[in-house]
Amino acid sequence: MSQSSPVPVVERVDARNRYEVLVDGERAGLTAYRDRGEQRVFYHTEIDDAFAGQGLASRLVQDALTDVRDSGKRIVPVCPYVAKFLQRREEFADLVDAVTPDVLRWLDSQLG
Repeated sequence: MSQSSPVPVVERVDARNRYEVLVDGERAGLTAYRDRGEQRVFYHTEIDDAFAGQGLASRLVQDALTDVRDSGKRIVPVCPYVAKFLQRREEFADLVDAVTPDVLRWLDSQLG
C-alpha cells in the first residue's frame, strides 16, 4: 500500500508543554503552551523550514485546539499564528479567552 505523502501525526507532549506534528516520525513543528488553571495559553508555533508550505501549522493548531476542547480547557491565543487561525475558525470561538496584561505578565514569569 503506497501513499504519495506521509500522513502527519499530532501528539501532545505534556513533559515539554507542547504539541508536536510528526511526519514519518520526524518532528516537523510544534506549538508551545503553558496551562494557567483552566486556560491553555498558546505562545509560540513553528514549522521547520524543510516542512514549510505543506499546511502543517494549520493541521497542528487544529488538532491542538480540538484536544483543548476535549479536555475541557479554554484557549488563550498569545501566539499570533494561533490568534489568526482562530479568526478563521468559528467552531472554537466559544472557547477563546482574551489575551490580557495579566496573562502576559503570568506568561513572562512562567517562561522566565
